[in-house]
Amino acid sequence: MTADSPDDPGADEQAAAVWAALPRLAQLSNAMTRGRLAERAAEAAGLALERPALSALMTLHMADRPLRIGEIAERMQVVGPHVTRQVQALERRGLVHRVGDPHDRRASLIEATTEGTRAANAYATSMIGWFTDAIAHWPDQDRGDLGRLLAKLADDVIARLALLDDGGGAPPPAT
Repeated sequence: MTADSPDDPGADEQAAAVWAALPRLAQLSNAMTRGRLAERAAEAAGLALERPALSALMTLHMADRPLRIGEIAERMQVVGPHVTRQVQALERRGLVHRVGDPHDRRASLIEATTEGTRAANAYATSMIGWFTDAIAHWPDQDRGDLGRLLAKLADDVIARLALLDDGGGAPPPAT
């Protein structure tokens, strides 16, 4: 039995928990947007970048290696031409540069420059500082639970979406 099954006695409780969380997630997203959190962090880092360019820079920053345009697009969940424009803007600012792909001489990889890494670190430090301050009064257990549960939620949502992309699992019918 799964939570999707009408025969599952816990299905109603699980659905109620999700319904209770969804408005809070939307409220959090709206508050971050209205509060211009990303823009404030960018300003604190001295970055005059539009949000898509900042997202491309942070995608590279969080990667463990230089990435192809297609890999950046996949990680950002946008189309390649959109990323190409953002990378070009970042290149003009000296925040990223192209390097040869050691596995394919026809392709190039994008990596952050020293200045791009500095800028991304400053942005990340500002964002982390803001969230750290927001939950500083929480008990250690609650802060730990938040991190663990958010990671679990992200992993499970990504896995479920991958099933949908592979055609292996239709979303449950609306009830």
